[in-house]
Amino acid sequence: MDYVTLKWLHIMSATFLFGTGVGSAFYLVGATLTRNVRTVAATARMVVIADWIFTASTAILQPLTGYALVKMAGFSWSVPWLKWSVVLYAIAIACWLPVVWLQKRMRDVALECTGPQLPRAYWRLFWWWFGLGFPALFSFLAIFYLMVAKVS
Repeated sequence: MDYVTLKWLHIMSATFLFGTGVGSAFYLVGATLTRNVRTVAATARMVVIADWIFTASTAILQPLTGYALVKMAGFSWSVPWLKWSVVLYAIAIACWLPVVWLQKRMRDVALECTGPQLPRAYWRLFWWWFGLGFPALFSFLAIFYLMVAKVS
């Protein structure tokens, strides 16, 4: 594969990874704030599906295409922007892995809810999910900046 095509694939993959994360968070937070059990259950179900289709595939593709780009371009792994990008990516993925489990549990708790209100268990899961989203979000924003600016 040529460099430009690989770079395009890397950028598209990053776009899907970031966009799905932000979009999923937006919809699940919005659904949760309605406090409507059926809305939350339906939204959480779709968020889990989107996470597996888009986030999981691009989370795997990103380091593969990134590694290939570094090799093709002849970059050194010791340059600061590249080192920090790898560290920040590891932080983001370390936050995402528990989020996958949390989202599945949130979906299941909402689907199993027989009352008109979301149970305490849902809210505990939600706040952990919400909190883990911030380091991942800021890590990805910083990575985008580093990839564009290539700060020394």
